[in-house]
Amino acid sequence: MGIRARFVLVAGILAAVAMLVVGIASYRFSMGNAMAEAKEKGQIIFSYITSSNNYFNERQGPLINKLVEGDRFYPELMSTFAITRGIYERFAAKMPAFRFKQATLNPLQPSNKADDGEKQIIEKFQKDKGVADQDGTIAKDGEEFYYIAKPVRVEDKACLKCHGDPYKAPKDQTEIYGVDSGYKWEMGETVGAMVIYIPLKPALAAARSSAAILFLIGAGCMLVALLGIWFFLDKAVVDPIVHLCDRAEEISVGKNLDEAIKATTEDEIGSLNKAVERLRVSMVRMLKRQK
Repeated sequence: MGIRARFVLVAGILAAVAMLVVGIASYRFSMGNAMAEAKEKGQIIFSYITSSNNYFNERQGPLINKLVEGDRFYPELMSTFAITRGIYERFAAKMPAFRFKQATLNPLQPSNKADDGEKQIIEKFQKDKGVADQDGTIAKDGEEFYYIAKPVRVEDKACLKCHGDPYKAPKDQTEIYGVDSGYKWEMGETVGAMVIYIPLKPALAAARSSAAILFLIGAGCMLVALLGIWFFLDKAVVDPIVHLCDRAEEISVGKNLDEAIKATTEDEIGSLNKAVERLRVSMVRMLKRQK
């Protein structure tokens, strides 16, 4: 295999490896950005939800409890869960791709019943009270989501008015929800998790598109660089070596001995030129002595 063929082979292998590295790096970079964007969106939604809950618990709830008779219960007015669900339903009407659930192991509202994936999230919160949030990816209904979850813990005794002893709960509440589920909560208990689901399909599609663009740009730059290197080496190294090989072959058979070999550079190629020139001169002198 000639030097040109070997150089092309090595350059091709290097180009393939470089393109593979660029492709993987581009994909990971784009996917990282997609996940960061999904997380940021989820945190914004969560900030609004938790701010609404805090305002209700700190300001509205105490006033409402003073104004409403003891056995009366208006979910849309008195239940943090119902209020949060109502707010999010209106948000979902504008942004239907996002999902939110107040997943609970023992809920009043059947729609809040935690599924298998949400049970695992809640169980992790129960095992480690120091965990303030969880996030990751999860598949639901054949679609991939990025989720952020925060624990729901009983931290206010007022919660036990509705979720403690079912027979001490407001009469209106037991008439609406019954007495079988959503009760016997205890102070400090982790009863559920608020989970926001951000669809990844649009973000992943954008990430793949960005990765493809970055790959093409990187591969194009790499190809141009390799072509430039190949052109330079071909002219500066390969051509001179091939020429010297031809001249050495001619000298070995006594051909064109009168043509001097001039060194045009001061590098290794120039040194090789001078060495072959010395060989030519020595050959000429030897032939003259023989005559």
